[in-house]
Amino acid sequence: MEGADYEVLSVREQLFHERVRECIISTLLFATLYIFCHIALTRFKKPAEFTTVDEEDATVNKIALELCTFTLAVALGAVLLLPFSIIGNEVLLSLPRNYYIQWLNGSLIHGLWNLVFLFSNLSLIFLMPFAYFFTESEGFAGSRKGVLARVYETVVMLMLLTLLVLGMVWVASAIVDNNKASRESLYDFWEYYLPYLYSCISFLGVLLLLVCTPLGLARMFSVTGKLLVKPRLLEDLEEQLHCSAFEEAALTRRICNPTSCWLPLDMELLHRQVLALQTQRVLLEKRRKASAWQRNLGYPLAMLCLLVLTGLSVLTVAIHILELLIDEAAMPRGMQGASLGQVSFSKLGSFGAVIQVVLIFYLMVSSVVGFYSSPLFRGLRPRWHDTAMTQIIGNCVCLLVLSSALPVFSRTLGLTRFDLLGDFGRFNWLGNFYIVFLYNAAFAGLTTLCLVKTFTAAVRAELIRAFGLDRLPLPVSGFPRASKKTQHP
Repeated sequence: MEGADYEVLSVREQLFHERVRECIISTLLFATLYIFCHIALTRFKKPAEFTTVDEEDATVNKIALELCTFTLAVALGAVLLLPFSIIGNEVLLSLPRNYYIQWLNGSLIHGLWNLVFLFSNLSLIFLMPFAYFFTESEGFAGSRKGVLARVYETVVMLMLLTLLVLGMVWVASAIVDNNKASRESLYDFWEYYLPYLYSCISFLGVLLLLVCTPLGLARMFSVTGKLLVKPRLLEDLEEQLHCSAFEEAALTRRICNPTSCWLPLDMELLHRQVLALQTQRVLLEKRRKASAWQRNLGYPLAMLCLLVLTGLSVLTVAIHILELLIDEAAMPRGMQGASLGQVSFSKLGSFGAVIQVVLIFYLMVSSVVGFYSSPLFRGLRPRWHDTAMTQIIGNCVCLLVLSSALPVFSRTLGLTRFDLLGDFGRFNWLGNFYIVFLYNAAFAGLTTLCLVKTFTAAVRAELIRAFGLDRLPLPVSGFPRASKKTQHP
């Protein structure tokens, strides 16, 4: 009896140590993400909002900034969640009994999925609405001014918003599934209401990814072309430098002699234009001094990598469409009691897992580029040291919606065979064959259409500029013919 009690005690002690180790690892990972996000947000925030004369407003903005930092850290964790799980599964499969990776196990990965799901719910439903109402609140009329009065008003507004959303979800559930069991399940706030609401938000995020990712895949070519040094065949740096120098000299002359112009001048606007031209000239000088390897090898290799990654994404989705028609196991679903480190989730082994991780990161970056390039969300784009607090809150909410939908998005498109863990696999619409099939077909069609339209137009425009055909008076496709009034004799 004593031996059995000792064995039970040792097992409990081992489980306790494993739980403590998982908590420490999760805390360290989240603290690292939190510090990184805090540094990023301090680079974009508007300093005037945190150094105002009113100490109350500055305190409110600091609290809201910390809430935004927490939300952005959760969003970054949601982005890293699926790649970390795929790589962790391959490491466990390759080194099953290595002493130095005992901390990496299925329990830790399951716990991270549950924590990300919990914190995403907490941030979307409570923290971000609280941060927005907190920055906009002024306290109830007749109450004593202070941060505490703003907290009271924010809590009341948040409770009213919760009741409103709860009523809308209850009515929507009653319309869609009108039975007693469905209505009674909505009374369970924690087990049904929050996952159901998060399921709706995740579905909206997946739809947003469906629109933004093809647009971003097409925009990645132009964005990469602006960041890299193009070959001399595709651009004339000397001409751009001369034009920039002439424009800067003209603006400087107007600033030095404001009385020579009949029209009133906006001196602040002129100074901003001069600074922008100086920055552009410095960048052009760096690009002119770039080595021949950077000019002639970097740009073609980058374009080739983008083409290969985009082609692999479309090919993977096309193969997944065929699998959906043939095998029911291709449907995205939650993992039911399967332990990690038993089988590879890629047919190509570790090499295929690396390709899956690269594709997931590439599509996430493309979705962010497409999100900020779309006309609807272009005004939300953050600016360096000039982003208002409400704009930071909006960016954090949108990035969290996109990133929390990334695991569902990747599994729905068949980019990986790694099934959804935790509560991510409880979404009801993931088991609907028609929704999943139409989603894959729409993604493949939109991506192909955007690439054919944008990439071919960009290549045609670059070739026309390279050969100087845009300067000819003849009408060229993509460049309107100059009118007689603008043509010089």
